[in-house]
Amino acid sequence: MSTNVSKSAPDRFVSDHIRQLPKSGIRVFFELVNTMDDVVSLGVGEPDFTTPWTIRESGIYSIEKGHTAYTSNLGMPKLRNAICDYVAKYYGVQYNPANECIVTVGVSEALDITMRALLNPGDEVIYSEPCFVSYPAEILMAHGVPVPVVTKKEDAFALDPEEVRKKITPRTKAILINFPCNPTGAVMPEKNLRLLAQLAIENDLVVITDEIYSELIYEDKHFSIAALPGMAERTIFLHGFSKAFAMTGWRIGYACGPAPIIEAMMKIHQYAIMCAPTVAQEAALEALINGEKSMQSMRDSYRERRDVFVSGLNRIGLDCLLPHGAFYAFPDVRGTGRDSMQFANELLQSQKVAVVPGEAFGESGRGFVRCSYASSLEELELALTRMDRFLNG
Repeated sequence: MSTNVSKSAPDRFVSDHIRQLPKSGIRVFFELVNTMDDVVSLGVGEPDFTTPWTIRESGIYSIEKGHTAYTSNLGMPKLRNAICDYVAKYYGVQYNPANECIVTVGVSEALDITMRALLNPGDEVIYSEPCFVSYPAEILMAHGVPVPVVTKKEDAFALDPEEVRKKITPRTKAILINFPCNPTGAVMPEKNLRLLAQLAIENDLVVITDEIYSELIYEDKHFSIAALPGMAERTIFLHGFSKAFAMTGWRIGYACGPAPIIEAMMKIHQYAIMCAPTVAQEAALEALINGEKSMQSMRDSYRERRDVFVSGLNRIGLDCLLPHGAFYAFPDVRGTGRDSMQFANELLQSQKVAVVPGEAFGESGRGFVRCSYASSLEELELALTRMDRFLNG
């Protein structure tokens, strides 16, 4: 046996498309943050609220009652019934819980199995950018081709259907949207959604709509593209419990869509995952039945924090649009003379405030930083004081 093999030789066993996949720009930055003390972190997209007590209690009771076995691969029937009732009530789309709904390990898994169920090698997926870091990665891991469409500050980061039209080719399979948007907090005007739906129908495309932040919208009523005529049969509706119900660590989400696509997703899910955790499914059921009041209270708090924080950013000299959903502000830092990576690093090192450089969300995010305002008002005020000192001395 040869003894000349280098220590890094196992790298040759890694598949080419995974070896070339970049690490999450968020996680790389926060590996540095985790080495420092006294940092005010505006980086992680996670509610600072604890999961409401009745939801936690339901999970505890689930364990105490010995509900520790597998569920159906699709998820508990009573949870799927509740999900479909919830989606019909709040989004105006009717789904059959028997075969048009699957419970997943967070929306992350729902997105993953959606891509793997839909894409053949070389299929293109159009998506808006700046975007959540997982989108291009999930497309690549399913051997698809990511095709970004840039959204612009001057358009309030709304997706322009005409720009989408320009990107459609014979290889286009799907359009992926996320509104309210991470990282910009933008929402999609109903007229844009109608034009986008028309494009999808005309070109026989699937629409994947990630509506994880849809309960956290502050001015207008949320509108889902899945509710438009002719769209239910070509739309995969992704949602979950992490953001609106403060259940990030429970890892529970779901997808609704046409039965043949849900069945294809279920095949991947059953071999890779088996089923979402039973205790999390029990807690999610309680969230749907009795969690609305807590959710509304948290949303009201986010609205107050948004107003305080965004006005503060503009006051200290960082131009920032008012986000209409989610819990992120996306200020423009180009006026400081720094690029976004330089801005984030210098702010962290000199004032111990952590924000995420905009390029973590795609090239079009350069010149911006993402700030989560899912922190207490005290933390946000402290962050603003330190950022003011960084900018203005």
